[in-house]
Amino acid sequence: MLANMTSAQQYGNADSLKNEIIKLKTDVTEIQLNLGKAHGQFKKGILLATLGYSVTIAGGLMLGRENDDLGQVLLYTGGAVGLGGTFVLLDSFKFLGKAAGKHASKKKKKRSASAFSSAKLLPTGNR
Repeated sequence: MLANMTSAQQYGNADSLKNEIIKLKTDVTEIQLNLGKAHGQFKKGILLATLGYSVTIAGGLMLGRENDDLGQVLLYTGGAVGLGGTFVLLDSFKFLGKAAGKHASKKKKKRSASAFSSAKLLPTGNR
């Protein structure tokens, strides 16, 4: 009888161990996916920002010379492209936060805080 109980516990432990391994593999896959997304978006942002700010510098160098109008156009266009590239670059960090699990903890805090605040709103006289 005792031998049957220990073998049942071993199977239960083996199942929980399998489930834990599967969960860890899923977590690692999700982290790798988020890091891959962050890497690609980061590279696009760097490229756009570098291109935009290079065009801005070229436009600034043209100001006050014979191509003053073209210099102004390049200045504003390059600034807009560079700013867009900077936003793309900064937006890539959200995937790093997801990979680190920081977004999930914020959601949990918000849920628990909202549940606490909604519990305060319940009438206490009808309990």
